[in-house]
Amino acid sequence: MNIAIAGGGAVSPAGWGIQALREALAGGDALPTTDLARPGWDRPLRVRTVPAPVTKPAALGHPRLRRASAITRYAVAAAVEALGADATPERCGRLGLILCVMSGCVQYSRRFYDEVLKDPASASPLVFPETVFNAPSSHLATLLGTPAINYTLVGDPGTYLQGLALGADWLRRKRVDGCLVVGAEEIDWATADSFGMFSRRVILSEGAGALYLRRGDGGVPVELRSVSDSHLFLQGQTRLEATRRTRAQLPAADSRHLLCEGAQGVPRFDAEETAVWQDWPGARLAPKRLLGEGLMAAAAWQCVAALDALQAGQYPAASVSVVGCNQQAIGAHFSGSR
Repeated sequence: MNIAIAGGGAVSPAGWGIQALREALAGGDALPTTDLARPGWDRPLRVRTVPAPVTKPAALGHPRLRRASAITRYAVAAAVEALGADATPERCGRLGLILCVMSGCVQYSRRFYDEVLKDPASASPLVFPETVFNAPSSHLATLLGTPAINYTLVGDPGTYLQGLALGADWLRRKRVDGCLVVGAEEIDWATADSFGMFSRRVILSEGAGALYLRRGDGGVPVELRSVSDSHLFLQGQTRLEATRRTRAQLPAADSRHLLCEGAQGVPRFDAEETAVWQDWPGARLAPKRLLGEGLMAAAAWQCVAALDALQAGQYPAASVSVVGCNQQAIGAHFSGSR
């Protein structure tokens, strides 16, 4: 059975929608950073945030989203864009949802625990529901009106490709008629500061990306052809070995194909991926170099960028490489109709 990519959506520091992502990647210039205050410090943290939308997406006016966190709004906007005309229960049928996150709802979590530490008696119970990892997927399912299976996967950025593999499995077993796989993150000073402990060169960013999977008949514009195994970083397997094994499970290098890599311009974190893919003969695209370290959202942007390039007929196929922060190396391969 063919797994078709029926649509994609994105929210990023470049703006709201795939077009903004496409233009930023085509421009080739790293987006400007903004300052994020850290309590107790005179020097702010450097991050790349999602700008306010020029026109507010209609879906964000839903009553369910009145108190929702930023990560939920990003996930909803990317998901609705990916679904397009299928963003109704009548059109999408049994729609499965897979939301992938690493940090999750960190803004409300930090706010809630801040209130608890200051005065437990006054900590708002209205804030707590938004601290749990599956809050965004719950909001999204309600907004779309789908009672079908709904998972939230928590892990490092490679988990987004695990989500694609899981969605494809649901489709093959006919558990769903379509599956929306979303990767999303939001910025807070707590996460930005924590990454700074490993390297001050990391520029954290936020947003979401989504792919809409359907069963295909062989004539679809873009297909998900394969997802490699998850090669874990273990005591007996280094990041370099895991990355090598990932590449070995993807199709052989082809000068006509696109590689969407996860390098961000920080040698300490890029070294293994750079070494393994250094002889790639085709075109390359590294969204994180321009958009920042968006964690799970960044892995989703890589896949959305591959989809967009294949839909435009720029390449016949694309491979995506994700070497996660602390868990796994994993890859995916997409093919186009041209």
